[in-house]
Amino acid sequence: MRDLRRSAAERLRVAGVASPERDADLLLAHVLDVPLGRLPLVDGLDAAQREAYDVLLARRAAREPLQHLTGSAAFRHVELAVGPGVFVPRPETELLAGWAVDAALALDRPAVVVDLCTGSGAIAKSVADEVPGAEVHAVELDEGALAWAERNLAGTGVDLRHGDLATACEDLAGSVDVVVCNPPYIPLEAWESVAAEARDHDPHLALFSGQDGLDAIRVLERRAAVLLRAGGVVGAEHADVQGESAPAVFAATGRWAEVADHRDLAGRARYLTARLAR
Repeated sequence: MRDLRRSAAERLRVAGVASPERDADLLLAHVLDVPLGRLPLVDGLDAAQREAYDVLLARRAAREPLQHLTGSAAFRHVELAVGPGVFVPRPETELLAGWAVDAALALDRPAVVVDLCTGSGAIAKSVADEVPGAEVHAVELDEGALAWAERNLAGTGVDLRHGDLATACEDLAGSVDVVVCNPPYIPLEAWESVAAEARDHDPHLALFSGQDGLDAIRVLERRAAVLLRAGGVVGAEHADVQGESAPAVFAATGRWAEVADHRDLAGRARYLTARLAR
């Protein structure tokens, strides 16, 4: 088993996978249907398991996302079904979700929260899971991603809507406490720099946003100003190179107070927050 795990990790390393040892072990645990921590206790694989493992390793070496191979992604305290047609939630986005949870919990009444560009439903599901009594709405435009969100949000009480970021939730105008969004933010010119797992497998609608990557954030600024009550807050993820340009979209309009940017655990600029000042 040690040799098998070592050779599998080397195969993924040569293919350019960023975390070859962990990915090799996660795929092996998936094939064996055991928790990751029990791998050292497994004596070996039978022929069918070896064949299944080899197939998964080949697909991962071809840079198919790990989560597509296992069919799930962990996000904060929830598990999400993911696969072709939906953006795979990243660990960095857990920080934005945590901000939304804290903002909702800070109120002395049940919060009204809107998750725009919900994708798999990761942020909306986390807020519903961690904020008792919150009224959570989630919006997604892409029909493929919407199907995954329906699956993940079933039974959570989240109001899932098929709609556009620019016109979403008109019935909630002026009544929302927290707007949260992980929008597309990659500049079109950065196509070649995007990791193969995202570029070749995530929906492009969830990735690219105009020449400077800020088109969706500009739309979000306008929509959040409509949806939020006075004093309500908005949070949005952005690229690590947009730590100044993304908050500037909000600061330039004069509609927002407390415009701030926040870093992720690696020290990179990751998401902005602002409070509606009017």
